[in-house]
Amino acid sequence: MDITHHYIEKGQGTPLILLHGNGEDCGYFKGQIDVFSKYFHVFAVDTRGHGKTPRGHMPFTIRQFADDLLGFMDIHSISKADILGFSDGANIAMIFALKYPDRVGRLILNGSNLDPGGVKRSTQIPIEIGYKIASKFASKSDQARLNAEMLGLMVNDPDIDPGDLSRISSGTLVIAGTNDMIKEEHTKLIASSIPDSKLVFIKGDHFIAGKKPEEFNAAVLNFLDIQAG
Repeated sequence: MDITHHYIEKGQGTPLILLHGNGEDCGYFKGQIDVFSKYFHVFAVDTRGHGKTPRGHMPFTIRQFADDLLGFMDIHSISKADILGFSDGANIAMIFALKYPDRVGRLILNGSNLDPGGVKRSTQIPIEIGYKIASKFASKSDQARLNAEMLGLMVNDPDIDPGDLSRISSGTLVIAGTNDMIKEEHTKLIASSIPDSKLVFIKGDHFIAGKKPEEFNAAVLNFLDIQAG
């Protein structure tokens, strides 16, 4: 692998990997790491080209990030982990569960989407405009190229067929905000497409883990059969 991931590690027991969203870093989970590490061996990982993890030379795609996660697990001798992903992190987790099912224990998908059509147009249109502008100047500016790559994740990825989700065998929690940037019917489609998944909505927007950590953590721990004391 051409990169070495930056990550925060805390706790012991069953590995629980936390994957942040687009343009963020593992610090997004500041309201989760200490709580979850009471019960799990937590690894909060900066994705390729995010936070303190270098960009490297491989493709900047959700599928590459899933392969990167496999490399991270191999390097750290993690044979199987529960995975919690937020936004693009949830999309990485979905792809990972489809490609490497034997490496996933349980799956928590927060604010995931299968394609750009799952995002409300009020959010998606500015992203598409920004992507076109950044792409136009990508050959002339390193910053524009980086912006085009980051926005491209939300324009071209994750490109998942809902029919493929029937192959996910891990116990799955699909969780989103009641006023999420992901369309409610799209979140429900993801949940209904994954066998025996659990669906939870928490009052709030896309960033419920950051803004409603107590409610979010309780829902996750309940799903993972932990009674938080």
